[in-house]
Amino acid sequence: MSAVRTPTRRRPAAKATVQSAAAPSPFPPIAEYAFLSNCHTGALVAPDGAIDWLCVPCFDAPSVFGSVLDREAGFFRFAPYGINHPSMRAYEPGTNVLQTTWHTPSGWVIVRDALTMGPRAREDEITPHTRPPADEDADHVLVRTVECLEGEVEVELVCEPAFDYGRAAAHWNVTDGDRHTADAAGAGLTLRLSSDLALGVEGGRIRGRHVLAAGERAYCALSWAEHLETPDGVDEATARIDATARFWRSWLGRARIPDHRFREPVQRSALAIKGLTYMPTGATVAALTTSLPETPGGERNWDYRYTWMRDTTFTLQALHYLNLQWEADEFMQFVADLERNEDGSLQIMYGIDGRRDLAESTLDELSGYVGARPVRIGNGAFDQRQNDVYGAVLDSILLHTRRSNRLPRSLWPVVQTQAACATEVWRNPDQGIWEARGAPQHYVSSKLMCWVALDRASKVAAIRGDSELQATWAATAGEIKKDILEHGLREDGVLRQHYDTDALDASTLLAALFGFLPAADERLHASVLAVAEELTEDGFVLRYRTEETDDGLSGEEGTFLICSFWLVSALAIIGEAQRARDLMERLLRIASPLGLYAEEFDVKTGRHLGNFPQAFSHLALIQAAGRIIVDERLAEIT
Repeated sequence: MSAVRTPTRRRPAAKATVQSAAAPSPFPPIAEYAFLSNCHTGALVAPDGAIDWLCVPCFDAPSVFGSVLDREAGFFRFAPYGINHPSMRAYEPGTNVLQTTWHTPSGWVIVRDALTMGPRAREDEITPHTRPPADEDADHVLVRTVECLEGEVEVELVCEPAFDYGRAAAHWNVTDGDRHTADAAGAGLTLRLSSDLALGVEGGRIRGRHVLAAGERAYCALSWAEHLETPDGVDEATARIDATARFWRSWLGRARIPDHRFREPVQRSALAIKGLTYMPTGATVAALTTSLPETPGGERNWDYRYTWMRDTTFTLQALHYLNLQWEADEFMQFVADLERNEDGSLQIMYGIDGRRDLAESTLDELSGYVGARPVRIGNGAFDQRQNDVYGAVLDSILLHTRRSNRLPRSLWPVVQTQAACATEVWRNPDQGIWEARGAPQHYVSSKLMCWVALDRASKVAAIRGDSELQATWAATAGEIKKDILEHGLREDGVLRQHYDTDALDASTLLAALFGFLPAADERLHASVLAVAEELTEDGFVLRYRTEETDDGLSGEEGTFLICSFWLVSALAIIGEAQRARDLMERLLRIASPLGLYAEEFDVKTGRHLGNFPQAFSHLALIQAAGRIIVDERLAEIT
């Protein structure tokens, strides 16, 4: 007789949960990183004192420290031994020099970190210039100093490069008999580490430790300079950091920043944008990093270490608002030099050296930030057709021409080709401003930016004295506007995402920012308020609702900071001054502890998401602050 089986009780299937941005993780929150720059490359410094991201010699080179994307992909720590949480971190005022104060059971120390800059001594062979070199330039050295303020503190140095995005281990060689200099080689690159701490090799890492008493100092420096030069002792290391601080303060001193309650966030945004500028060519990277996720644990991970044409107009607006005319001219000359497509159009993005091929691949060896995969290098959207690019470029040229009272000969051909391309393509569907990887659509913002292209081209033609082209381009601009108002409005008069949907899209806020409709127009007013009331989470703006948009990807995403700052500007434009100020104050309160912004903000957890720091977020902050400041100043005299 067979045994009677007891029926197995089945548990109900577990409900899939969305990963939280605040889930416990060995990775620091994105917003807790500090940003260093020498205008050739940048670094992220974790709260525990480790460099978790650094690409050398330039922003888009392979990383040598990549722990922000995989905890085994390399780091460089210089901090008290056994202590991971500092007492205070702050930028030295007016600079991108980081100062970290540490309190240990036995004493206090201060660490200073900088990618150093100093007087230009010779032609730069590491990252050659195509623009006129400035008086100061990058040393191609990361310098770190520590000073004991009180008591005694044991300081630890751990340097573990992992070359080529973590794919090549470092091979160390101590190069002097006193154990104070060592070279690390891998993937065709050599770095030199020097320190007044005695160094010891432990496989692919090098370590040093020393007890500092009150008043004592120490340093370490990592060099990829032409002859691997490093500071000769702690005094020179301190002098290099001091020179770097003077560079940043001198540069910021040339900016025009109003005496206003928004002064500090505008200054920090200006320093972030300058820090994301590649000095040899004048290009600006969209962000320092690649593949920091827009969705926790998701696939919305992109490489932002390139320059987007749509950023041009916002970059120029910010630079001219701050009276930074040299940087504005450098950026416009970079645009003028870019190689065009066969039809004369510009790509939507380029490498910081102007290269066109940004073929995308994945680094399957890396875990990704908190498990967000794939990790991408390159950007597969580089050859997409996005019809907004023409308006961004031509608005920039008009703005720059008006500010300089001249139209450089190199820019008029750009005006002609971009106006011709916009005329040719404005009726066609495209991938839209957000680079959707779904089917092409008749996006309203793309049509809008084609209108901007022809409207601005007409105005540039007027400045040049070409009345025939002025009339032709103005007529086409009128035709585009008519088409948008006929097909791009919902029944309630609100601008829609594209012609075949009633879904909203934050990019329609550009209608206010670019003067598509008068500020008092009921349709503009309704469109801005619809975004504010229907496309927000806790008051912060989404690009679009992912369930309503075929973007070719799965998962949700956070609110977009640039869109929230755009809403501030748009509210100010349509006369909703108090709502604009209220949202601006909320946005300023969610800045990182060091005043920086990523691409997105997760309202559920209060965490930043996406690549960091994000130039577009800071550009939009400056624009929004400028709108409010101008309105308040005008109110004072009326």
